[in-house]
Amino acid sequence: MAGSSLLALIDDIASVLDDVSVLTKVAAKKTAGVLGDDLALNAQQVAGVPSRRELPVVWAVAKGSFINKAILVTVALLISRLAPWLVSPLLMIGGAFLVFEGCEKLAHKWLHRGHGAEVEELEHKAAHLRADVDVMALEADKIKGAVRTDFVLSAEIIAIALGEVSEQTFAMQARVLIAVGLLMTVGVYGVVAAIVKLDDAGLYLYHREGASFLARVSRPVGSGILRAAPYLMRALSVGGTLAIFLVGGGILVHGIAPLHHAVEAVAEHLHQAPGLRWLSWIVPGILRGLVGVVVGSLLVLVVFGVQRLRRAKPTR
Repeated sequence: MAGSSLLALIDDIASVLDDVSVLTKVAAKKTAGVLGDDLALNAQQVAGVPSRRELPVVWAVAKGSFINKAILVTVALLISRLAPWLVSPLLMIGGAFLVFEGCEKLAHKWLHRGHGAEVEELEHKAAHLRADVDVMALEADKIKGAVRTDFVLSAEIIAIALGEVSEQTFAMQARVLIAVGLLMTVGVYGVVAAIVKLDDAGLYLYHREGASFLARVSRPVGSGILRAAPYLMRALSVGGTLAIFLVGGGILVHGIAPLHHAVEAVAEHLHQAPGLRWLSWIVPGILRGLVGVVVGSLLVLVVFGVQRLRRAKPTR
């Protein structure tokens, strides 16, 4: 009897863990857009830091991210417990903020072409060489800025994940949100640490001496890494921006019934059309992304318009 009870308990635990892993996987997929942008932004935040300080800075930001996730998961669970009706509006706000952020990022890039990330990185490196600059204070400010950015992105991640498990039990919500928070933090900052050390790895391989086969292979590999590193950062940034519109637009479409039904009708029509079934997997995503671009553009225009009016308002 005791043996069968123990086996039943183990089976129940395994079933719960399996449910958690499945729901965590679904929630993590939905947060992929924020994840791509998170990677690019955090890697850029470390740009310009001296090589010997890169990993300590990444670790400091990662610790701040863990604290952010702990606060946000607690708040999300309280909302789910005390005011579950808030989950859907918060998710819509999160989706709107995502697409606004994506459009604002594009607008900033087009309007400030002469002062991009490369210029900021050069200015930061130059500041480290000046005798009158407190390097540790400069680094601390950079870490604080990165943690603040992480808080916004983490809020989006937790809101999206909560929306995916809003129909589950409170205990399951807690397990999934904690799992998503841990996985995202470890995954993002592990990859960021690898990205910021790519240059060092490339230099090490490129300058490897010797006539052995391994040394001869290492040098061109190192050269390839050094050439590819800047393109990797750009690819992360572009991919993250595209994913932001897909994820944010998807959230908005799902929350607006007429749009949701229209996109579903298009997908069903393509699925039934001979030879066009493969488009039923692509076109709905494109339509959601376009909704994200349109809503984000409108929000950017509204915000920029309000800012311009405030600047034009005469002071007394």
